[in-house]
Amino acid sequence: MTEETVVTLAALKERVEAIFRKAGLNDTQATAISRVIIAGERDGCKSHGIYRIEGALRTVKAGKVKPDATPELLIEEGSAIVKVNAGGGFANAAFELGIAELARRAAKLGLAAMVINDCTHFSALWPEVEALTERGLAGIVMCPSYATVAPTGGNKPLLGTNPFAFGWPRQGGSPYVFDFATSVAARGEIELHRRAGKQLPEGWAIDADGKPTTDPEAALAGAMLPFGGHKGSAIATMVELLAGIMIGDLTSPEVLDYLGTTTLAPFHGELILAFSPEAFAKGRPGDPFARAEVLFEAIVGQGARLPSQRRFAARRTSESEGVTLSAAEIQQLERLLDKGLDAVS
Repeated sequence: MTEETVVTLAALKERVEAIFRKAGLNDTQATAISRVIIAGERDGCKSHGIYRIEGALRTVKAGKVKPDATPELLIEEGSAIVKVNAGGGFANAAFELGIAELARRAAKLGLAAMVINDCTHFSALWPEVEALTERGLAGIVMCPSYATVAPTGGNKPLLGTNPFAFGWPRQGGSPYVFDFATSVAARGEIELHRRAGKQLPEGWAIDADGKPTTDPEAALAGAMLPFGGHKGSAIATMVELLAGIMIGDLTSPEVLDYLGTTTLAPFHGELILAFSPEAFAKGRPGDPFARAEVLFEAIVGQGARLPSQRRFAARRTSESEGVTLSAAEIQQLERLLDKGLDAVS
């Protein structure tokens, strides 16, 4: 039987921060990235929790992210665009620097955008979306990745997994949030299948010859597929255009050229759009938040489930009871804390 340990969120956060500081991250970078990792574990998203630490450390060791970076907020008065230069560091610290200004401008102007440039993307996008909904704003967040997804009808990696997230604030309850890769599954899910020795569901990937495969090893050597066929392919291309080319940052093929591997965290930009529902609905009948609740209740009333509900349920449990880690996960954390960058190849 696998031995398991229950750890409080506070204790786990302290340990993860210590690992990153051991690896040379400054306080700004270490605390921001640790918050996102703990959020992943807290919400039962194992593919975006402590599993991601090694990849982040590997990227630091390879010199493809600056562990001591200090992001810079670039303010142009009167503009609806907030820009943050991550300075080659992780996106999380840059987002935390710019969120207050983004929210202020969205509340004032009705809508605003934050552009993060020169950043290494780390983990999921729903933490960014929820930071907007906590401030009463609706939001859309997107970013490219590196070329691991074949466009529909193609046979070679070209697009990224290109995550896309949306959030709507709900008064007195958890927000409406979805966050998904535009590929059938996130690359981390394929890696987890490989580690567990499990086959992939059909339709997830093709091998290096462009043939369908359920073998995780072959999938990682080949290409993933977009969700929904040509629809997912089109949305992934939109993300390349808006969160890559439009903001003057790298597209997924350019990211792969820069990194030379898919074993490191991708380096590119990120686009965050914030909307004030009150501003958009001003002068029209009805309260936008109350009207949204009517829609949500109708969805649930049909027996359907709103997205992220399992994640929110896991969050409530973790906040009261802590998170459960396997013996292997505890050993991994101890090894990373003991050896730092020497623990990764």
